[in-house]
Amino acid sequence: MKKLFLLSIASAAFLAFSPSLTDETNPGKKLPSVNIKDMAGNPINTAEVSNDGKPIVISFWATWCKPCKLELNTIAEEYETWQEETGVKLIAVSIDDQKTANSVESVVNAAGWEYDIWMDPNGEFKRALGVNNVPHTFLLDGEGNIVYSHNNFVPGDEEVLYEHVKEISAK
Repeated sequence: MKKLFLLSIASAAFLAFSPSLTDETNPGKKLPSVNIKDMAGNPINTAEVSNDGKPIVISFWATWCKPCKLELNTIAEEYETWQEETGVKLIAVSIDDQKTANSVESVVNAAGWEYDIWMDPNGEFKRALGVNNVPHTFLLDGEGNIVYSHNNFVPGDEEVLYEHVKEISAK
């Protein structure tokens, strides 16, 4: 009985501290409807985003966040290949506030990112998706369902993300 109890505690601890490879908290959840703007100031309703039935990656970032820029720079090196193989579209959502929002365009241009850039200066979209820390990345399937999310970035995370992109683009 004691062994069974210890095994139960060990299993619960393993599950509690294991990284989630799928978005188990939001399976099938769609993007919330939030009105924000792109980098040019054009209005966007986040619930209306689509990619002709192909996957979409949404990455929350900020100009002051080194792991965010590392993630987006790392993906940028492979992005053209990813697009050719899967049709994936990446949208980088800046959470920079009014103090740092003016530097978003220069960071994007200096990095040469080919992503769609959305601006969420009031954090409304961020809060609607429960994003607490950046970088925070979401993967949507071709029907707009959130199928994966990941918080933070270390080298190699982009490979896990791309495996999920390939998996859902093959369906």
